[in-house]
Amino acid sequence: MVKAFFYYQRFFNAVKISASYVLSKWSKKTYVWGLPYSIAIEPTTACNLRCPHCPSGLKSFSRDTGKISMENFEKYVDDIHKTTAYLTLYFQGEPYLNPAFYDLVKYARKKKLFVATSTNAHFLDEKRAAKTIESGINQIIISIDGLSQDTYEKYRLEGHLDKVIEGTRNLVEAKRKVRNCQTHIIWQFIVFAHNEHEVDAIKEEAKRIGVDEVRIKSAQIYDDGNSADWLPTDPKYRRYDLDGEKLQLKASMTGHCKRLWTNPVVTWDGNVVPCCFDKDAEHQLGNLGDKTFEEIWNGEAYQNFRTQIKGGRQNIDICSNCSEGLKVWL
Repeated sequence: MVKAFFYYQRFFNAVKISASYVLSKWSKKTYVWGLPYSIAIEPTTACNLRCPHCPSGLKSFSRDTGKISMENFEKYVDDIHKTTAYLTLYFQGEPYLNPAFYDLVKYARKKKLFVATSTNAHFLDEKRAAKTIESGINQIIISIDGLSQDTYEKYRLEGHLDKVIEGTRNLVEAKRKVRNCQTHIIWQFIVFAHNEHEVDAIKEEAKRIGVDEVRIKSAQIYDDGNSADWLPTDPKYRRYDLDGEKLQLKASMTGHCKRLWTNPVVTWDGNVVPCCFDKDAEHQLGNLGDKTFEEIWNGEAYQNFRTQIKGGRQNIDICSNCSEGLKVWL
């Protein structure tokens, strides 16, 4: 009975917050009923790779590099678990560089959260793969953006494709050893000019190894002077149109954004930011060290940011390269 009420509470909350977003979108006013049903918590900002269009890889953050403590993570999860159903245990950085990663997953699963993460798979030896499956994680996304070392390391600088393949195999094998294992293994392939010829091949390789799903994703590109060189030749794989040498995002800058009702992010040090596009946590709306999540969610800073969005997303820096309203999975 208690368990049924718990899930009903989450369901009713999801209905309320979704309805308030729809009403806000069409009325041009701001209504917030309930709390987000999906939240991301960042295990760490540290990363072993140096991807050229990733602030973590480039070490271009103005915020500190660090990792969440088990004590703080438990506090945050205890605060949100009654209304949150989906936890993304990832933001910036490589989650496995936090030694407490498996315990973070276990604690969130204990609170009946669906837990997903994303990794470059360089740390998935047999022992770690087994611990990952034993943690009860629901979904794990493995970034693999090439089927040869040359294409893979073009973007995943300092990365090794053989480790990604080995890590995937270890995870698949560990999953096979657990009866009725529900962990869903995904290969994520970001399409660039240098690897678009491998899209079909990556699907075949995934099938051969035993990966559950392949996600083909368009690339988010930051202006580095050579941005156009990264774009695939096939327009369906692009988030951008080209205006000369300038990238123009295909998504329209509407005066609404669902993420501000459903997908906040908590950084490793407890700052709540609007969404996953605020990679440097420039728009901090409160800190869970001195306020509850609900206080921050309904607080003045959050409400002001939602109102600012309604005035035009084109005026907000993190929205200028945002895929909201644009299909990024292919």
